[in-house]
Amino acid sequence: MKKILIIYFLPVMILLTVSSCKKSFIDDTTNNNLPNSVSASLLLTGVLTNMVDLPDGAYSSSTQSSMVYPNASNKDEIWGQYYIYNYDYYGNNTYDFDPGADYYSTLTNVLAMESKAAASGGAAVNPYEAMGKFFRAYFFSKMSLERGDIPMTQALQGLANLTPAYDTQKAVMLQSLAWLESANADLTQLIANPSVGGTGLGSTLGGDIFYGNSLTQWQKVVNTFRIRLLIELSKQAADPDLNVPAQFASIIGNPTKYPLMQSATDNLQYTFISTINTNYYPQYPDIFGQSGSRQNMSQTYVGLLDLLQDPRVFAVAEPSRYQVDTLHQSPTAFSSFAGADPGLDLGTMYSNAGLQRYSFINRKRYYSTYTGEPSIQIGYPELMFNIAEGINRGWASGNAETYYIAGIQASMASYSIPLTGTYTAYFYHPAASSTTGVADLTNYDTYNISVNWSTYYSQINVQYASGAVGLKQILQQKYIALFRHSGLEAYFNYRRTGVPNFSTGPGTDNGQRIATRFLYPLSDRTGNTVNYQKALASQYGGNDDINGIMWILK
Repeated sequence: MKKILIIYFLPVMILLTVSSCKKSFIDDTTNNNLPNSVSASLLLTGVLTNMVDLPDGAYSSSTQSSMVYPNASNKDEIWGQYYIYNYDYYGNNTYDFDPGADYYSTLTNVLAMESKAAASGGAAVNPYEAMGKFFRAYFFSKMSLERGDIPMTQALQGLANLTPAYDTQKAVMLQSLAWLESANADLTQLIANPSVGGTGLGSTLGGDIFYGNSLTQWQKVVNTFRIRLLIELSKQAADPDLNVPAQFASIIGNPTKYPLMQSATDNLQYTFISTINTNYYPQYPDIFGQSGSRQNMSQTYVGLLDLLQDPRVFAVAEPSRYQVDTLHQSPTAFSSFAGADPGLDLGTMYSNAGLQRYSFINRKRYYSTYTGEPSIQIGYPELMFNIAEGINRGWASGNAETYYIAGIQASMASYSIPLTGTYTAYFYHPAASSTTGVADLTNYDTYNISVNWSTYYSQINVQYASGAVGLKQILQQKYIALFRHSGLEAYFNYRRTGVPNFSTGPGTDNGQRIATRFLYPLSDRTGNTVNYQKALASQYGGNDDINGIMWILK
C-alpha cells in the first residue's frame, strides 16, 4: 500500500516541480522595475524623435560622427550646398546618394500607438489617431520624395505580406493630402469638444516633446505641412486629380477651418539641452578642436548672402582671415566673406582652407555653447515663402509681397537681427598665445553692424518684383532661411526649381551632375525583387539610377 501511494503521488510531485520551475523562470525573466507594455504616449515620443533631421550630419542628438551615413538625412547641408567638407578623412561633397531614409519601422510604431490608444479608452476619433494620419502623410511622402514609387497601401502588414506592391508617387501624394485633410477635421472636433476622444489615457495626448500636448499647435503644423506638400507638387499643379491650386486656395482662404502658423513661436523645432550630453547641439565646445576647421562655408550660400548685402552673413559665418589679415580688408565688408565652390577637388579646397581663404561657420553661434540654436523641422518663415510662391503662381488671390517680406523678417529675427539698429557680430580670432577655447569670449573680435531694413529691401535683387523674377526672389530667400533647418527641403526646392544655382565639378562627382533621387533599400532588391523590378521598369527604365527623374519632377 505504501509503495502504491508513492507511485501514485510521484507524477503529481513531478508536475508540481515542473510547474514550480516554470513559474520561477517567468519570474526570473520579468523585470518588475521596468514596464512590460508601452503606452501610446511613450510611442508618440519615439515617433516624434525619429522625425527630427538635425544639422551637421547628425541623425540623432547624441551622434557627432560625420563619417557615419546611416540615412539620407546625414548629408543634408552638403547636398543643400550650405556647409561643405574640405578634408576627405571626415567626409566629402559628392552626390553619392544612398538608399535614403527608411521610416517603415517608425510607421509600425505609429500603428502600435494608435492600437494602444484605442485599447486604453480612445474613441474612433482620438488625438493619437489624428496624429497617426499626420505621421503617415509626413513619413510616406518624405520617402516618396526621395525615391519615387514606394510600398504604401500593402505596407506595414508584417508576416501577412512580406512583398508589398509599390504605390505610384501620385497615389502616395493623393493619399498623403487626404490624410492631412482628415487629420485637420479630427483635430477640429477634438479641440472643440475633448470628450469626443473617449475616456482614459487613450483620449488625451501625452508624450509630446514639442508642444506640451497642445492639439491647437499640432493642427497648425498639419496645415502648414500640407502647404509645403502642395508646393512640392508645383510641377504637377495642372493634374485634375490633385487639384493643387484649389487645395491651396481653400487653405489660404479659410484660416478658421485650416489654421496655420502665425509666428515663429509656432515653429515645430527641436531644442537642445546643455545639461544632458545626449541632447547637445551637434557642434559644441568639446569637439571644436577636431572638427572646427574640417568644413567651411559654401559659395552657393555665402555668395548669395554677399550678393544681397544680407546682414545674416554676420550671424552665420566669419570673414576669411586671408581677406582680413593678409589683404587687410574690413572684417565687416561683405566681400571679406568667401565660400568654397562645392565642385572643387577636395585637395585644392583643403589647401585653400589651410590658407584661411574661406569663411568658416560662425563659432560663437554654433560652437561656443552646448545648445546652439533650435533645429526647425517645419517653420513659420518657410510657410511665408510657400504662401508667397503659391500666390505668385496664381493659385490664390493675395499679396505675395506681404508674405515674402514676412518670411525675410522672421528669418532675420531668428538671428536677433533688428529691422533697424545694431547687430553685434562675433568673429573667432584668438591671439597666438591663447590657451583657452571657443567658449572664451575674449577670443572673439566684436563688431557693431548697422542694420536698416529699408536700405536692405530697396536693393533691386531684394525688393519683390512679381512674375518670374519675383518667384526667383522668393526661392532665394527661402533657401537662405532654410540654412541648418528642415532636413532636405533646400535640396528638394533646388531639385524642383533650379534655384539657387548649384555648383558642380570634380568635388561633387556623379559625372558633375546633381543627383535627383535616392536609391531603394537593399531589402527591396533582395526581399521584394519582383515588385522592386516592376517599380524600376515603370519609372526609370529598369535602373535604380540616382539621376532618374521621378513623376513629381516631370
